[in-house]
Amino acid sequence: MSETADLLVEIGTEELPPKSLRSLSAALGTELAGCLRARGLAHGEVATYATPRRLAVVVFGVPVAQPDRENERRGPSVDAAFDSDGNPTNAAEGFAKSCGVAVEHLERVETEEGSWLVFRTTEVGEVTASLVPAIVEEALARLPIPRRMRWADFDFEFVRPVQWIVLLFGNEVVEAEIFGVSSGRMTRGHRFLNPEAIPIESPGAYAMTLYSAGHVAPDFDDRADIIQRQVADAANALGGKALIDKALLEETAALVEWPSVIVGNFDESFLELPDAVLVATMKEHQRYFPVFDNSGKLLPHFIAVSNIESKNSETVREGNERVLMPRLKDAAYFLEADAGKSLEARQEDLKGIVFHESLGTLFDKSERIARLAGHVAIALGEGPEAVKLARRAGQLCKCDLLTAMVGEFPELQGVIGGEYAARSGEPEQVCKAIAEVYLPRFAGDAIPETTTGKAVAIADKLDTLAGIFGAGQAPTGDKDPYALRRTALGVLRILIEGELSLDLKRLIPDAVEGYKGVFQDDAVADRVYEFMTDRLRAYFVDQGVPVEVFQAVQARNPTRPLDFSKRVHAVNEFRKLPEAEGLASANKRIQNILKQAGDGIPDNTDDSLFTEDAEWNLAAKLVGLGPRVKEMLKRGEYTEAMASLAGLRENVDAFFDTVKVMDEDEKIRNNRLALLNHIRGLFLETADISRLQG
Repeated sequence: MSETADLLVEIGTEELPPKSLRSLSAALGTELAGCLRARGLAHGEVATYATPRRLAVVVFGVPVAQPDRENERRGPSVDAAFDSDGNPTNAAEGFAKSCGVAVEHLERVETEEGSWLVFRTTEVGEVTASLVPAIVEEALARLPIPRRMRWADFDFEFVRPVQWIVLLFGNEVVEAEIFGVSSGRMTRGHRFLNPEAIPIESPGAYAMTLYSAGHVAPDFDDRADIIQRQVADAANALGGKALIDKALLEETAALVEWPSVIVGNFDESFLELPDAVLVATMKEHQRYFPVFDNSGKLLPHFIAVSNIESKNSETVREGNERVLMPRLKDAAYFLEADAGKSLEARQEDLKGIVFHESLGTLFDKSERIARLAGHVAIALGEGPEAVKLARRAGQLCKCDLLTAMVGEFPELQGVIGGEYAARSGEPEQVCKAIAEVYLPRFAGDAIPETTTGKAVAIADKLDTLAGIFGAGQAPTGDKDPYALRRTALGVLRILIEGELSLDLKRLIPDAVEGYKGVFQDDAVADRVYEFMTDRLRAYFVDQGVPVEVFQAVQARNPTRPLDFSKRVHAVNEFRKLPEAEGLASANKRIQNILKQAGDGIPDNTDDSLFTEDAEWNLAAKLVGLGPRVKEMLKRGEYTEAMASLAGLRENVDAFFDTVKVMDEDEKIRNNRLALLNHIRGLFLETADISRLQG
């Protein structure tokens, strides 16, 4: 085994953008490892570290040098290289000269095409330490940084100005100059708790050295865990439970190097404000964790995460309370200012707000949403009263955009609309639907809980998709200014995770119909459907479903995403069975045979025409299995049906081993083709499993 050493790369910077810190860290690890492998340097585990002031990667077990590489250069054929007397020809002499050797030093190689002259050399691998600077620069250049910046009078560009660089291979410093900074082994500790330079003795000691000597917890996940435990313990000490939102946890972990929680309080009179307003004020504006009692009632406390262990914690607490107070006063003021006008009274004002220059106003959009929400509710089998409530929620769901509260707290749109609707005496279902209209807002967000909320949320999103596609502004490449990919995924998640058996092929034309007279494009519905199918593929791939599984189901073109999802999961489970590979291959073979046979295959088989035991046995198996599988398929039990069909493997193998399908006797041939067609038809009820091959 070749000698190896560990590699440490640390890029010290000014404060990095918190919302992209984790992705930058992961990308640096991926790119650095990829650049090593591209140079033939296989390696072991890759550990990534990230704090507000640094990105770091430790790659374990990197070879100290590239492996030697054998090069072979082929010359002329032996026949062309030597004349009839065995003397080298001009072709041989020229090839040898180009290689810098005499003809007698060339070797011969035998191939299927004949015998050839070759020149073989051994290229000695370079020492890894000499390659590291270029590898690091290449990896840094590949980081996904939307907007790079320059600093001082340098021409360098990076996400933030670079302050120091640590490059160690084994225990030795790799000398380099990157971004105008010379590398070394000196890192820096916490900006306030331990700002002195700290030497790193070896890559393996990096994390522990920073933690013990620098007051820095360099591992992102470790910091998040520390914050979660500290916040939970602090809330428990208050007799409550903290609302630990994952996004907020990630952001606070990206803002501190040495987390320490502070418990603060606010005046109980503010509890008269809606919980959503208080939570948004604390979370979105101050990055505080709200605290609830065991019954779900908001308590007049918050938990802040500090980047320092202060000896004057009381002063820090008072400072956080002082910052929160004016935000709460603002919220109370906006609530009072909005109270004089109901949502319904604001609807007319929507006529003055443009939704899109080609698609009318927000009033027009709310009318379309109301109409489409009613269609969705009807498709869900809801009664007249529920349909009426869905339409009402659609009409009012955009009115809160005109409130002072949403103007100050945009993240409360929908939520505050539901609150104001309740204060205006709207039915509970309408209030909840308005509050849920924007769900899910991001990956991992909850979907609407209520049926009315689902109907309105679907209507809002489909209306946007139909309108923007109709306006000719569909996403292109990486550009998606209207977030249509997220919008489409939201519809799909509601349909699948909300277990709504709705047909997109019917819903999308309904949405397009709402723009009748606004644009004339008969292909809009098809383009939106194709776009959403592509998003469906991304949805399953993100869940770890192989692309060929999606394609196997897509070949059957199910138009109900919920049904599509059931099929995908059934095929994915089937794929894991030991019988799957053989049956996929058999289905491919059956498909080719049937295609070759053309039309005229009988619908049913004739037992009297069976002549081989294998076809008798296969037919008998189908007689027992077919009806049971069809019942499962009627109930949408695709997983159970596919598992049952796996039982055909042994009989199908025996059939192909012993039976000649394309028999000279036309009746026997057609009977066997009908048998195979029956098998293929049972599988096709779920998916085209022949696509699982390869």
